Amino acid sequence: MRLDRFLSETTPLTRSLAKRALKNGEVTLNGEPIKQSATQIDTDNDVVVLNGERLALVGLRYIMLHKPVDVECNARRGLYQRAIDLIDLSKADRLQPVGRLDVDTTGLLLLTDDGQWSHRVTSPRHRCAKVYIAELAEPVEGAAAEWAIGQVAEGIMLDGEETPTQPAMLRFLSPNQAELTITEGRYHQVKRMFAALGNHVNSLHRSSIGDLALDANLAPGEWRELTANEIALF
Repeated sequence: MRLDRFLSETTPLTRSLAKRALKNGEVTLNGEPIKQSATQIDTDNDVVVLNGERLALVGLRYIMLHKPVDVECNARRGLYQRAIDLIDLSKADRLQPVGRLDVDTTGLLLLTDDGQWSHRVTSPRHRCAKVYIAELAEPVEGAAAEWAIGQVAEGIMLDGEETPTQPAMLRFLSPNQAELTITEGRYHQVKRMFAALGNHVNSLHRSSIGDLALDANLAPGEWRELTANEIALF
């Protein structure tokens, strides 16, 4: 790997700033000052030091975030704070959300720089179950609850869609709170499903993806790296 690229991969420096650091004599390679940005290095064996700090490549990263409200999943800056802005890691802007949550939806959001892993989680072919807790505007109980559960199990035709939703599982935790498990990721799907049932979602929270549940110890806005066992779930 070129030395300037290595510097940009392992520090907040851009390529141009990495070249400037080299030119200013801030970098040593195996104990010797080095200024040539095009120098090829062995990332496993060579020792690169910038201003007294030894540098090393970071492996692929897998993050669990408890997404709060008013945080968006877009890479570009918009009206709201970005999810990646909550991740206090070097090169956090290289992380990509694994699927998306609406700006007003809270709960489990995964981020990674491993594109293949992300695809395994989100690909419709893998039918990865996602569980949401919805606070509903109108109470549902008795026969109305049984009817709604049956409709969801059969599949619902959403406004503007040509095919019904895949069979899903609905259960009511209370008259105004429901748990919905889906295996698709259509636009605003959960909210639209409840709208098709004649209700409105006041708030929405994702509690799990596949066999991975949101860590109960994470407060909104907090995050942690996934364990090896958690990564292997997908």
